[in-house]
Amino acid sequence: MAGIKQPTDRSHFLLPDLGEGLVEAELIKWRVSAGETVKEAQTLAEMQTDKALVEVPSPWAGTVTEICGREGEIIRVGAVLVRYGAAVAKAPAAAAAAAPDKAPAAASTTEDQGTVVGSMAGTLSVGDRFARRTPEHLAPSGNGKSLATPAVRRIARELRVDINRVSGSGRGGRVTAGDVQASASGTRSAPAAATRGAASAEGVDMRFASARPMPMPEVKVDAQGISQRIPIRGVRRKIAEALSHSVRTAVHFTATDEADVTALDDKRREYARATGTKISLLPFVALAVCRGLRAHPNVNAHIDDQAQEILIKGVVNLGIAVDTDAGLMVPVVHNADRLAVVELGDSIKRLAERCRDRSISREESLGGTFTLSNVGSYGAMFATPIINYPEVGILAAGRAKERVLVRDGRFYAGLALPLSVSCDHRVVDGAEAARFLNTVVRLLESPDELLG
Repeated sequence: MAGIKQPTDRSHFLLPDLGEGLVEAELIKWRVSAGETVKEAQTLAEMQTDKALVEVPSPWAGTVTEICGREGEIIRVGAVLVRYGAAVAKAPAAAAAAAPDKAPAAASTTEDQGTVVGSMAGTLSVGDRFARRTPEHLAPSGNGKSLATPAVRRIARELRVDINRVSGSGRGGRVTAGDVQASASGTRSAPAAATRGAASAEGVDMRFASARPMPMPEVKVDAQGISQRIPIRGVRRKIAEALSHSVRTAVHFTATDEADVTALDDKRREYARATGTKISLLPFVALAVCRGLRAHPNVNAHIDDQAQEILIKGVVNLGIAVDTDAGLMVPVVHNADRLAVVELGDSIKRLAERCRDRSISREESLGGTFTLSNVGSYGAMFATPIINYPEVGILAAGRAKERVLVRDGRFYAGLALPLSVSCDHRVVDGAEAARFLNTVVRLLESPDELLG
């Protein structure tokens, strides 16, 4: 896009900037092949940029004579992506007439997928936009194919598993990587346990005498004991690069505490009963974090290592760590401190769904000033979260558990929420991190103040 001038003879197509400032993208999947005639705006390839999967459409109609690059290869912006034959010199109408009546299923147009954002023609400009990929598992294809993401299909190909014969356990019946691996290893249910109550004449439970180790599923391994080799590609590659850079650059330290959220949980349940709307504790934690960042602005900052400056942010753009089949993604709730708790909950849910169906845009993953990770949704209590550089802080909320708590010398049954905050010690001192965490805990333990 910006700074990329396409050839006027339309003999080849240069990879444009798929997002402001990007210099490269990973080629995930070709949607066309050499010798194929394509229509204007037909998808040529799927590219991975940062944490968004983007469809690259053809800027004009014509016959593809060469595709430049292999799947999994990193393509620089401005490099030749596709070469076209003489047919591209024809007028668009003539070229469209020469195209097949029906494009192959693997190269369906973005219009067919209902994700058209804008079309491209001639020289690309900064204002041009690309249609984001709508994954196959959003709606059944109707052609007998299993619902799965390209990454899962790639794993199936590597393991030589017919993915259309695999039963999906994911949301909406989609096939997950675990389903494919289980199918490849031939996993079966473990034998049923011995009948309960079996005992000898002496009253000894004979199950213990006859107990055997549970058989493990048979897995094919090579001479090195390796059962599977998974290339570090796509989102996983971006995660590895970002976290490695953060650990090498930021000086991490972690502080932990617990919040008594008994009263807050009562408020949450009361709201759910009154409105019929389910809401988790996470939006309340997000609200408390936003209030805490306003009270402790040094934690709501970026660090510019090149300029040797600390950039205190005047807005609270809250990143939310989301676990997906493709790996960790961090969409951003912009101006989160201006939202009520229900609005925060709706925003988090919407962004999480867009991450999981891979329709999240790059813009929705940019601009974060602080990150919140909900490790409690997977059963963990405390954590040592890694900072989402160049941010200087991240908070992990653990699993709330019923505990015997003490207040004013009296015992009572309550709900304790573990919290862990990691900060960059170059910017945030330990005392400041503790004060920020104390503010978050105080707000969570005082729901009237939090929601007031």
